[in-house]
Amino acid sequence: MSRPARRLTAAAIPNLPPGTHGDPATVGLQLRVSRRRDGQHTRSWLLRYKLRGAETRILLGHFPALSLVEARAAALRLREHAAQGIDPRAATTRRLAPRSDVAAPTGNPHSVAALVDSFLALHVRPHRKRPEYAEAMLRRDVLPVWGTRDARTIEPVEVLELLDGIVARGSPVVANRVAALLSQMFRFAIHRRLVGASPVQLLFRPGGKERPRDRVLTDEELRVIVTDPKAAFRFNRTAHAAMILLLTGQRRGELAAARWKDIDLKAQTWAIPPENSKTGRAHLVPLSAAALEHFAALRDLAEGARFVMPNEDGTGPIAAKLLTRSVARCLPRLKKARVEPFTLHDLRRTCRTGLARLGVRPDIAERVLNHAVGGIAGVYDVHSYLDERREALDRWAAHLQSLAQAK
Repeated sequence: MSRPARRLTAAAIPNLPPGTHGDPATVGLQLRVSRRRDGQHTRSWLLRYKLRGAETRILLGHFPALSLVEARAAALRLREHAAQGIDPRAATTRRLAPRSDVAAPTGNPHSVAALVDSFLALHVRPHRKRPEYAEAMLRRDVLPVWGTRDARTIEPVEVLELLDGIVARGSPVVANRVAALLSQMFRFAIHRRLVGASPVQLLFRPGGKERPRDRVLTDEELRVIVTDPKAAFRFNRTAHAAMILLLTGQRRGELAAARWKDIDLKAQTWAIPPENSKTGRAHLVPLSAAALEHFAALRDLAEGARFVMPNEDGTGPIAAKLLTRSVARCLPRLKKARVEPFTLHDLRRTCRTGLARLGVRPDIAERVLNHAVGGIAGVYDVHSYLDERREALDRWAAHLQSLAQAK
């Protein structure tokens, strides 16, 4: 008659001989002791369970990194998932990884990967002006960690661990954005009855409070740039693009997506269609003589492409982030010329601040940037104020020209 298996204890585990030892205290939990070639032993926690009639075994972790208490808790939790029809292989954290000899479940409609695809297709792409940013964050920061996980098994502590990891790598703002996306995605999942509750239960932003940027280039810094843009930005195309953004106050993405059919050099205007505008409103930008010169230079560099700033093969527009990277490479050299670090969006803020310093009416300056005008005026006054905006940008261009000519 065989003797009943002894209850495992933390003190006894280091002395167990090679073999597979069951834990009577936890159904399905096993400790496998293996002898290595160097004579040392490894101790691995396994869980045996049945799902839809098929018996499977998965690796939970290794002792002592995964303690007896933790292994029992993990085993109980995973067996509960199995009882609910959820494959424990899709309910493990990164530490509780599936065994390499057991394939991860495929085709699970409740997986995080399936949820991300559905969320992007049915909510993000139809309702966001720039869905590619949300998609990039989910695919970069969420799917590599949770892609095969069953969304019903994600726990609040795992959300915190994911977001803390993003903060730890030095990206607190990205952590805030991912937190907001996860909250939206799990609310979407509740609405679609894919999960019963959201694991996103945050009391505050994981990346902390974000301070709005207030960087505005001084006249001395502007003088360095406008006196010789090519020397400041090294590459002709980057220099012309930066100067257009400084002279017009528009966004980098709007310039990156611009087509030559949107630029009327004779009428001296740049038409930004709704699909290229962050606000979703069409916008007609009056161009000063200086801005026209930079557009003309970009036309020569485009070599017949239909986009103002074409990509390498000329089939589409340049990615806006490439403009940002190009400017970032110039910052160390500009620093030597006493120009502190800035971004392309800081040029937009500098333009708006410069218009205010020149005495341009606030409502006109806001319309230059295609900002919505609030109150009754925003509702009933639909006049374009093109002449007033042209005068404002001409004054701004004249100011920049005076800086370049100053000794």
